[in-house]
Amino acid sequence: MDAPEIIDIYIPPTPPPHIIVPFPLYITVHLGAPDEEAMNVKVPYIEYIKNVASSELYPTWPEEALKANIHAITSIAMNRIFTEWYRSRGYDFDITSSTQYDQAYVHDRGIFDSISNIVNEIFDQYIVREGHIEPLFAAFCDGRVSLCEGMYQWGSVDLANQGYTALEILRYYYGDDVSIVESPVTAEEILGTYPGEPLRLGDGGINVFRMQHSLNRISDNFPLIPKVGITGFFDLDTQNAVKVFQEVFELPITGIVDEETWYRIRFIYVAVTNLAQLISEGLTLEELERIYEGIALEGGTFPLVPYIQFFLNVLSQKYPSIKPMEITDFYGPETTRAIIEFQNLMGIQPTGITDRETLTALYREAYSILISTPVEELRLPPLPFTGVELSAGMGAEYPRVLILEIMLDLISIFVPEIPTVEVGNDFGPDTTASVMAFQRLYGLPVTGIVDKETWNRLTSVYQEFISQL
Repeated sequence: MDAPEIIDIYIPPTPPPHIIVPFPLYITVHLGAPDEEAMNVKVPYIEYIKNVASSELYPTWPEEALKANIHAITSIAMNRIFTEWYRSRGYDFDITSSTQYDQAYVHDRGIFDSISNIVNEIFDQYIVREGHIEPLFAAFCDGRVSLCEGMYQWGSVDLANQGYTALEILRYYYGDDVSIVESPVTAEEILGTYPGEPLRLGDGGINVFRMQHSLNRISDNFPLIPKVGITGFFDLDTQNAVKVFQEVFELPITGIVDEETWYRIRFIYVAVTNLAQLISEGLTLEELERIYEGIALEGGTFPLVPYIQFFLNVLSQKYPSIKPMEITDFYGPETTRAIIEFQNLMGIQPTGITDRETLTALYREAYSILISTPVEELRLPPLPFTGVELSAGMGAEYPRVLILEIMLDLISIFVPEIPTVEVGNDFGPDTTASVMAFQRLYGLPVTGIVDKETWNRLTSVYQEFISQL
């Protein structure tokens, strides 16, 4: 029996985590202008925000004005880190203390209590434009002595006194399309985006994907650089584009993306998109989702990863060279290695990336094993509930219907009160009756619908019984 077309797991994935900006544990500040000979200090990020806010703002200002200004301070710092504004230029710091270039930081100064309390509350939030990823470079000035294209600090006080909230103040100055987002927590120190090893022909993964995306955008401004397929696989076309980039920007022409080339690509990309300016072209969610649609690759968290890992675990029972793995929603190096091995076995280009061709082949092979092997000889790993409830009328094109029937059939061997089902059939009356019998015996609501509670209990009981075989 041929594997049916999959319809419930091929979900366009969300963009991978590198474009969701985590706040850093530390930030390195250069105590002077960029090229001025001065000391670098590495300080906890939250203390940096408190220091700048205490240096730039008056603690007696209305709370909403303080919040609006602290959001701007945080957003500028996050933008400098996200764009690697200084590190991509060869500097060994993230931001300067110069108000000519960045914002005021006075090393070892005292912190105002009122400002410290607000920063403790909102230090992990920053400003974005609607639909964009990058933290807004939220330029500001005092509005009395100096004027700018951004927020006037004293003007924010006037607005707060009129009853404006922090968000309303920000929208007054930056536009109605700005909002405040919360940055995820990271337990790691952020030291730059360079992957640590050069990227070269034959490599694959999220870093290659990111580099290809940047090269294609740069080519809009520098047409000599050829467009490449954004696949996450470093093929000959990508190597050629890297060589042309290196030639255009006077780097050694190797076709290898070493640290110098990586950061030059980053530098030029930020420049052509104005990511570090208030007028940023922006990096939009829509653009990224369109680019990432239809693939899963190393370094990302995707809805279909648990299925990929489940199928690989099934295949490991037939192909010893594919190693079983823990099922998570993260596409890590272990998954990449297993996909490369599977692609080699199937005669598919070994990219380590799960595209439509690879996913179809993966399910076809796994389906063949699942449908032809007696249930007592299978050892299915636990597949987490994926959010889709199973009910009567759903067909075998839903992989979890097949998995459900295998689990029920195995459980029925140990629990005769649960009727057997025909593995590979649609979710029909027999499957409904078996589900209801299971729910009744295990104290669950007897609905015949496999919701999260029923799925998790089925999985637990199935794992208990296969351990006895």
